[in-house]
Amino acid sequence: MSEFIFGIRPVLEAIRAGQEIDKVLVRQNMTGDLSVELMTELRRNKLNIQYVPAEKLDKITNRNHQGVVAYISPVAYQSLEQVVMKTFDDGVTPVVVVLDGITDVRNFGAIARTCECAGVTAIVIPETNSARITEDAIKTSAGALYNIPVCREKNLVDTVLFLQQSGFRVYAATEKTENIIYDEDLSGPVAIVMGSEDVGVSKTLMKRVDKLVKIPMRGKTESLNVSVSTALVVYEVVRQQYMEKK
Repeated sequence: MSEFIFGIRPVLEAIRAGQEIDKVLVRQNMTGDLSVELMTELRRNKLNIQYVPAEKLDKITNRNHQGVVAYISPVAYQSLEQVVMKTFDDGVTPVVVVLDGITDVRNFGAIARTCECAGVTAIVIPETNSARITEDAIKTSAGALYNIPVCREKNLVDTVLFLQQSGFRVYAATEKTENIIYDEDLSGPVAIVMGSEDVGVSKTLMKRVDKLVKIPMRGKTESLNVSVSTALVVYEVVRQQYMEKK
């Protein structure tokens, strides 16, 4: 299946048919009655709109795109609130991984594979500045992206606040702290925020979480690949929750 569709009418019909739209690229300064209808539908459905020059759309397809290209997600995004509430109702201790600015699809896929294997409740990604669920991401995840809820949220600060209000203790993984992950009590509902390798967790999120934690590093290399870091942190949560049940 193609990862994208183009043309005003096909995109409109896809939205109205309930297709899972990842993002929509719209030509800057587009006019016309049909384009107004499209923009109304995009905003009504709160879809991720990116305004781009015509040249960018021409590079995606050389066919008549009419100023709009929509990317289709092969996986349906889920509601974080519903996933969390169901987990509590099932009597399971929820664990959520929040990805802040992870844009590499292979890292995203590898993280999803680890999270699904570890029984993580859900992965949260932002609407913008995040890797899309592409064929490469699914392949790297070994199909795990079909089996773990992925929740796309507009504002990660609001997401952290919701998790805290729901009884989660929220941690951000960063080297900018002296707190070692192994010293923390991770036995209850836990959310872990992982940031990109170049920037890390945003300052706004670091101020909002309950605590900053790091993985101890003894070698000369400054950092780990983010998918490896996520695996180490997630499996420390798994270890502690397993030991609590023994």
